Amino acid sequence: MAPNIVLLAVFSYWPIIYNGYLSLTSWDLLSPTKTFVGLANYVDMFTDPDFRAVLWRTLYFSGGIVVVSMVAGLAVALLLNQKLCGTHAVRTMAFAPHIVSGAAIGTVWLFIFDPTYGLLKAILAPFGIGSPAWMTDSAWALPGLVIVYLWKTIGFVAVVYLAGMQGLPADLYEAAKIDGAGAWTLFRRLTLPLLSPVTFFVAVTAIIGSFQAFDVIAVMTDGGPGGATKILSWYIYEQAFRAFDAGHAGAASIVMFVILLLITGAQARFMERRVHYR
Repeated sequence: MAPNIVLLAVFSYWPIIYNGYLSLTSWDLLSPTKTFVGLANYVDMFTDPDFRAVLWRTLYFSGGIVVVSMVAGLAVALLLNQKLCGTHAVRTMAFAPHIVSGAAIGTVWLFIFDPTYGLLKAILAPFGIGSPAWMTDSAWALPGLVIVYLWKTIGFVAVVYLAGMQGLPADLYEAAKIDGAGAWTLFRRLTLPLLSPVTFFVAVTAIIGSFQAFDVIAVMTDGGPGGATKILSWYIYEQAFRAFDAGHAGAASIVMFVILLLITGAQARFMERRVHYR
């Protein structure tokens, strides 16, 4: 186990510890000295209205992606779990967006969202509906990014749920059908409870992935317009590599780490209670 422990310590735990140290300093990434400032970076952040707006924006972005992707992914998985012609091809197409690079996805969706020549405008035009300026309007930019990330995420969630469904014991369903259980009862009383571990995995990975969203934002909005799509990951990038403020970037990274740790811990605790309850 020693080689694995060393790799984890060097590439996982030490960066977290060192980042915590940087969050207590003032450093411009260039000078050889780091000035210790204690908790000043944290105080500056939490008293900054812009940072509080970034946190709320991140929660909106992450919440929309996690909730919708899990519900829609489960619905898609239920459809793909049926014995229908062409389901294998549909599974491949559903999963494909997850493995496409963020730069390619951003470029394609910039064309789709273009209010003048975009594909969405052509689709809405026959209905007399105009396409908004998705990426240049502060009211539409963040919802537009949520749509893009949902397109990228739903297929992955569906495939994970589908794998979980195909591993469920068939004898339980046969016994329930003999007892007169309908499709809704089977789904509510058997499928959902048995998929609890899969739901936990999907929720954790979706939350972490949404908090770390970066590539599509870099291609489509660059954090704009007017900071409307500046979520926590982009804020960290700007503080570190545009403002050259490693202290504030480190403090924001620690805040992200703590938020994800608390969310994951709460979800794990909830799952443990459900298991004990059953």
